[in-house]
Amino acid sequence: MARRHTSADDLASVGISVLRCALATNILWIGALKFKQYEVENDEPLVTSSPLFSRLRQKLGAQKLNRLIGVTEITLGSLIAAKPLAPRASAIGSFGAVGMFLTTLSFLATTPEARQEGQGRLSLSQLGQFLLKDTVLLGAALLTAADSLGAARRS
Repeated sequence: MARRHTSADDLASVGISVLRCALATNILWIGALKFKQYEVENDEPLVTSSPLFSRLRQKLGAQKLNRLIGVTEITLGSLIAAKPLAPRASAIGSFGAVGMFLTTLSFLATTPEARQEGQGRLSLSQLGQFLLKDTVLLGAALLTAADSLGAARRS
């Protein structure tokens, strides 16, 4: 049975395209900033508090670790943007972004500076609020993964 195409379908299609472009742009831009010294310094409280990243920082040093993160983000953003040419690769990029956002959300638990001192566990500092927005980006990565998998199946 054929499904009738509606204006809601058109709106959803435009929305997912905007979401994909915004997600890829955010990840690419943030990845490019990882090569700036101020960003190495900004990330210091996050990486030193994280059990995983603190070990990597000890091995690589702060600057090399940030560059590795930057290359990873640039790769993921590029893959997400590649959906028209390579939907399967785009799905892989989206799933990689899901992992990345789950990792950054873990910083809410491991970084003392993510909470406003003396205000209780649920009172986020400016850094905590910055990290919390990754819940939205996580949802965007899941939606772009589903959209890419659907396109790969159709092709």
